[in-house]
Amino acid sequence: MNSSPLPPTNVPPPRTWDARLARRLVTPLVNTRITPNHLTTLRLMIGVAGALCLARGGFEWANAGALLIVLSNFVDHTDGELARIGGKSSRIGHFYDLASDAIVTILLFVGMGIGVGATRIGGLPVSSGWLGAVAGIAVAVIFFLRMRIEEMAGKAGTKQASVGGFETEDVLYLLPLVTLTSVVMPFVVAASIGAPLFAIWVVVDYWRVTRRAARPAEAASGFPKQSNVG
Repeated sequence: MNSSPLPPTNVPPPRTWDARLARRLVTPLVNTRITPNHLTTLRLMIGVAGALCLARGGFEWANAGALLIVLSNFVDHTDGELARIGGKSSRIGHFYDLASDAIVTILLFVGMGIGVGATRIGGLPVSSGWLGAVAGIAVAVIFFLRMRIEEMAGKAGTKQASVGGFETEDVLYLLPLVTLTSVVMPFVVAASIGAPLFAIWVVVDYWRVTRRAARPAEAASGFPKQSNVG
């Protein structure tokens, strides 16, 4: 007789197409020793390999790296789906997943920057590796603040926009188009500008959530309130 706990039976279906496919693929793993952390590790290894390929530069290496990043982005959905349908969620696993997301995304931009070499902006020579690092650091700030927002406001506070079964992060599936059309340099430059701007928006959102979360505590303490006694 199998005494292992039964997985949840009321798990709602995923919103996005890749998550739906990921759930189908991991369903046979529910009653095995495979854990979400194993899949997170696989995602991390594939993503790091992709970033290293991008850093090598050249048409072939860049396209190989882009394909690995796409695969890594898809595998990123498998750990969460296995955790949901298998009842294997954990706080450590959630943090590990977020950390892996940040690492892969940072290395992605840094690798692309290193791979394309140097460029000139306003007549001045600029290392694209540094531009990638700027984008990567901005992404790291975004991931960290989104994690903090989720802790204070729940998952609804970091819910991504979804249209037609696709989320904002699914734009990474278009990365092979960037490498196939050899527009890696403009992509890195755009990311070095766009990512910090988006990070500023997330900082503002984090500030709003922090103030909103502080109001119940202030109300409970009664300090900000003025007394009605004349």
